[in-house]
Amino acid sequence: MGTIRVLVVDDSVVVRRLVSDALSQAPGVEVVGVAANGRLALAKVAQLKPDAVTMDIEMPEMNGIEAVRALRAAGHRMPIIMFSTLTERGAAATLDALAAGATDYVAKPSNVGSVQESIARVSDELVPRLRSLVPVPGLAGGAPATRGTPARPGAPAAPAAPRRVATLRPAPAPHLSRLVVLGSSTGGPEALSRVLSSLVAPPSAPVLVVQHMPPVFTRQLAARLDRLGPATVVEAAGGELLQPGHVYIAPGDRHLEVRRAGPRLETVLTDAPPVNYCRPSVDVLFRAAVRAVGGDLVAVVLTGMGSDGRAGCTDVVEAGGTVIVQDEPTSVVWGMPGAVAQAGLAHQVLPIAEVAPAVERVLQPGGLVA
Repeated sequence: MGTIRVLVVDDSVVVRRLVSDALSQAPGVEVVGVAANGRLALAKVAQLKPDAVTMDIEMPEMNGIEAVRALRAAGHRMPIIMFSTLTERGAAATLDALAAGATDYVAKPSNVGSVQESIARVSDELVPRLRSLVPVPGLAGGAPATRGTPARPGAPAAPAAPRRVATLRPAPAPHLSRLVVLGSSTGGPEALSRVLSSLVAPPSAPVLVVQHMPPVFTRQLAARLDRLGPATVVEAAGGELLQPGHVYIAPGDRHLEVRRAGPRLETVLTDAPPVNYCRPSVDVLFRAAVRAVGGDLVAVVLTGMGSDGRAGCTDVVEAGGTVIVQDEPTSVVWGMPGAVAQAGLAHQVLPIAEVAPAVERVLQPGGLVA
């Protein structure tokens, strides 16, 4: 059975031990080395050639963001998972790291009663990501995560694995698209950046987004995305009347829905139980959108672990809406979009660079999936 070899980078002896213990207890995961700062990490990566790296952000000599940039510039493409704090500063730094080429992040445990609880929490967050990002033959829980073509210049790309087959649905009948709903997870912040920065004009329909992220992170993400393209991007507050040209990001730990408010549509936030272990959940948003506008919508599923969005896309298709998903080569993890595509629910499976133009075509009067 294969093993995922991990380098742990953190300036705290306690955290290095915590992460190492959490990973060492997982079958098929081996900690092959540790480093106390980014400069040492560069040397260790060259020496040990790990399959993945966990990286602290604030470290002496060379911080985690600088280390990510240096590793990517040197051509290293292994997944790098940032270890971040659930603070405004930590969220901003994590998004900087993702923009620099980091693959994903996990939050450092806080308000945890014991060392064993901390180890368990770190294991629960880190191990599934490693198994999804590093495909290892024969490792239980492993999932193909091909990135044969980077999603953007300088982005990490893993060795290509056999492509999985998706059966496209025939183009739906021409329909008005009053709403765009979009879901993403692992790799989503950069994918969203690509999509929104590629828009040539503010979208002619409101856009609602579920990105799996903690609360502080979604607020920071919305502010960053707002600066990238022609759309106005905000974190949804609940009760907003939807406006064309606006993008509403679901706040972390709240489900985002949409409902009719007379002739208009408004956002709804709820604390209902997680769906697919997620809150916010893509399925919750997509199904609420179908209840509100029927098939007069386009659903988009971008890179992410798991299958959140597949059930919602079933409702979209049955109602007559359009479904577009990101393709496997440009996804960090082809979990969510792959689940939709392999279920035969996608009208188009596209590289990330082609998603925004495809959505704009569907939003045109009488727009069709081309």
